[in-house]
Amino acid sequence: MITIVDYGMGNLRSVQKGFERVGSKAIVSRDVKDINSAEKLVLPGVGAFPECMKNLAKFGLVDPILGFLKSGRPFLGICLGLQLLFEESEEFGLNEGLKIIPGKVKAFSRNMGLKIPHMGWNQVIFKKEVPIFNGIDDGSFFYFVHSYYVEPTMTTDIACETEYGVTFTSAIARDNIFALQFHPEKSQENGLQILRNFSTI
Repeated sequence: MITIVDYGMGNLRSVQKGFERVGSKAIVSRDVKDINSAEKLVLPGVGAFPECMKNLAKFGLVDPILGFLKSGRPFLGICLGLQLLFEESEEFGLNEGLKIIPGKVKAFSRNMGLKIPHMGWNQVIFKKEVPIFNGIDDGSFFYFVHSYYVEPTMTTDIACETEYGVTFTSAIARDNIFALQFHPEKSQENGLQILRNFSTI
């Protein structure tokens, strides 16, 4: 069973519908029992980093998520669900994250002459082979909506990169942990292929 973590924010139903479209059953839950017993866990997110961390703490979800991440079972972070894995974010001051992936979350510069948030379709360039990208061509387009991006300390964590004023990390992969800055549930067939791949890991 795939469990999608409900912490009161994010496009939970659209992620669930994405999995349903590829024939995978997924539940949306904030019940600790569902997280602990999940075969695979998905942490989506839309909103502000500090508010999301507060909600995770309020609902008692931090320790269950950390336990799952360390269990070796497949985990997928989407958008803010990627950023929360990092040590800290500079969104609304410095705020601590889950501290699973070394590095920080940084804001796009307002001086690039580009619209912030970065919104719309953009290419991803693969940096290493990752099972959730099986069947997807290097340079494929995915849908982004974000004003902040992750900066991993270790380049070995970087799964793909994207150009938007700067070259930023658009996905990470480490052991059982996969996380994306873009939205697979909004990225048509390529996005559905990622959900399909994750479902069969």
